[in-house]
Amino acid sequence: MISKINLEHVLFLDIETVPEFEDFSALTAEKKALWKQKSKYQRKDEYTAEEFYPRAGIWAEFGKIICISVGYFASDSPSRAFRITSFYGEEKEILSQFNSLIERHFKHPKFILCAHNGKEFDFPYIARRMIINKMKLPSKLNLFGKKPWEVPHLDTLDLWKFGDYKHYTSLKLMTNVLGIPSPKDDIDGSEVYGVFYKENNIERIINYCEKDTLAVAQILLRLRGEMLLDKAEIAYI
Repeated sequence: MISKINLEHVLFLDIETVPEFEDFSALTAEKKALWKQKSKYQRKDEYTAEEFYPRAGIWAEFGKIICISVGYFASDSPSRAFRITSFYGEEKEILSQFNSLIERHFKHPKFILCAHNGKEFDFPYIARRMIINKMKLPSKLNLFGKKPWEVPHLDTLDLWKFGDYKHYTSLKLMTNVLGIPSPKDDIDGSEVYGVFYKENNIERIINYCEKDTLAVAQILLRLRGEMLLDKAEIAYI
């Protein structure tokens, strides 16, 4: 039961991704052909492969991570305290810093990673990008040979399904129905490409990523029947 999980043992996270290159023209001829094949089902006859390219960030083979935000309940505080920090810059450095955080502070088996739709997006995306960048996977992402109950991952979307595995609820909708402040009050995922490549505004993306991370923690609190975090309990470091 989620009520038995020690919140201090949970690392909440969210990632923001974009296409590896700003323009389709930057891809090699082989990669263009592969993208055309990969995106065929999603774009159907409505878009050309080039027109659809701004959405390439959702696939680890064609995208890259530009921000990882993490949040955790501090164990060294006499009262409830939630701390949020972000990694951004060059992708390999982002992944290296995230890996160091996990290996230094969240490596013990008691710790788990938590994200919304994390099992289908955030966790495998980070793992794939680490392998592409020739990096060793941290223990929390190395799932080879592990049984389902040994996987140290918690997914708020999974929890909300209550066994209805065909069901999908976005983070925006879930925060709305649960009475949690929306993390999408400025931008949403579809706008990250433009904010990154056209506006060059990484601070806006970091802010958005941190709001999503906080929202995931708030959702878990609501699912546990606990009070939401208020501003005085949240610190950005």
